[in-house]
Amino acid sequence: MTKVKHLLYSSLCLILIQACSLQKTTAPILVERPDVQCIWGSAKLDICEYASKEAIINGFLKEMTLDEKIGQMTQSVWHNSVSPEIIKDRMIGSIIHTEGLTPGPKVSDWVTTFDTFQAHALKTRLGIPLLIAVDAIHGQNTFEGAVIFPHNLGMGATRNYDLIRRAAEITAIETAGTGFNWTFSPVIAMPEHEHWGRVYEGFSEDANITTKALIASIQGYQGADLAHRHTIAATAKHYLGDGATIGGVEGGNAIISEQALRERFLPPYQAAVDQDIGSIMVGFNSVNGINMHQHEYLVQNVLKGQLGFNGVVVTDWLGGTRWGEPYTVINAGIDIAMQPANHDEFMSKLKATVIDGTVSMERINDAVTRILGLKFNLGLFKDPFTKKEFSALVGSTVHREVARQAVRESLVLLKSEANALPLKSTDKIAVVGEHANNSGLQSGGWSIHWQGQKHNYATATTILDGIHGFAPEAEYHTMGCTPGMQANKVVAVVGELPYAEFMGDSTNLNLTETQQNMITQCKSLGKQVIVLLISGRAMTVTDTIKQSDAFIAAWLPGSEGAGVADFLFAANGFKPVGKLPTSWPEKYEDLPLAPDAENALYPFGYGLNKY
Repeated sequence: MTKVKHLLYSSLCLILIQACSLQKTTAPILVERPDVQCIWGSAKLDICEYASKEAIINGFLKEMTLDEKIGQMTQSVWHNSVSPEIIKDRMIGSIIHTEGLTPGPKVSDWVTTFDTFQAHALKTRLGIPLLIAVDAIHGQNTFEGAVIFPHNLGMGATRNYDLIRRAAEITAIETAGTGFNWTFSPVIAMPEHEHWGRVYEGFSEDANITTKALIASIQGYQGADLAHRHTIAATAKHYLGDGATIGGVEGGNAIISEQALRERFLPPYQAAVDQDIGSIMVGFNSVNGINMHQHEYLVQNVLKGQLGFNGVVVTDWLGGTRWGEPYTVINAGIDIAMQPANHDEFMSKLKATVIDGTVSMERINDAVTRILGLKFNLGLFKDPFTKKEFSALVGSTVHREVARQAVRESLVLLKSEANALPLKSTDKIAVVGEHANNSGLQSGGWSIHWQGQKHNYATATTILDGIHGFAPEAEYHTMGCTPGMQANKVVAVVGELPYAEFMGDSTNLNLTETQQNMITQCKSLGKQVIVLLISGRAMTVTDTIKQSDAFIAAWLPGSEGAGVADFLFAANGFKPVGKLPTSWPEKYEDLPLAPDAENALYPFGYGLNKY
């Protein structure tokens, strides 16, 4: 086969395009130059800087060893099982940052750390850059100091898709500015059970709202072109039916008919494919008894075949070995296995099954083609390092203002009587409950830590801070009202403790007895009680709603507690706009509620638009 070299010369530019002036052209110039050797990394390949995507990928596939290909299909964790040297030696193609050691307290620490890993990847024989991933699901929520938005359930309550797009765009900027080029977001589960510990990660139980929010998110993360410097690759997850498992059990089994598959579950993923999303992550759950990591029909046949997905399919945590031998996962159509603690085991076992023919080289090449394609689309072959111009924007005031808007628009007013709201700065106000002055509690899971945290984190504004911005004299009592309290209006901030996957599955959707008694006590003292519920889902709090003069579903607002205060005080003429993203149960026995359930305390879409 004749070698075709891709070079750019000023003389060609002058012939082909007037005044080209040595600028890179948008299309490759094909030049026959057998006297010139093209080099990528330290290997001589039949590709050069100005080659097309297809030429680069084909050049790599032709040159790569099996070990190098399997390395591209392997993802490890940077902090506990892999070092920059291991990246270079084992030719691993991607890493993830998650719970555990952080690079340091400053943005520059993160940039230096991940650029070091990238530099070592470029020192491999072929110099293929790394994908560097993070679960940035409501802001760059792993970095203390980044802006943390309301979780998706709250964002779905806004019905403001331009705001959802802008939040994802800001997340992309802050994620890129801390060293990453790939996020495992958005979650597009449509939760059907409040028992599930990941309800708050989905936008809504409604497929239409979910699809609109998904599209907005992808457009925010990926922009008009993944190669733009402010963009990162997005991931739709968890394919498929993760929010529909029996009993709302994380990783459980979902029974899905062919009709439901086509009418409810696939349309959001088809929209993701149509938006050219970079990757899709399969779930821990099973569908009709087959785990999604091994579900060849739904991954290979439906997602890649029928839906036409050309991006990367990635496992969830330890997914390449969690349910059996790696070959079962790869043959199902998975392209990258997230193996944070056992990448060597995965790589060696997969290699053995390629050698013995259990996994075809065609399947391996398909996976590597998709992985290299994503790296090309991200512009990593030309510009692999951190986009440092965005580092200074992490946690910036302008970003926080957008998050503050998201908070106030996400709150859903379920009850408002006796002119309890809006509050006035001249009111005698008391704030009660530990959730009022704790940014960790108000942010929920996936905030700084995987399971969240029960204490404040840097640069966040608590709900109490926000209230004091309007009413500096407002009292604060952690445990509740006292007989001598001068306030006649009480803001009781109550709710769940932080949780994430697995730990959040629960059959207890009530407030604690202490919280219930606190509200009862305040009411018994003749106070007007405004209840703010901080939660990742609808809860069975009917009695508390009856006791209150006003009741607000505040979800998990994130770092900008001042947005809650904007809502309470009707700042700048604000009026409630939030609508329920799920139905709200009257009693526990009614769960799970259908979206159109007639026995719901508040139906899907409910929300008062005036105080």
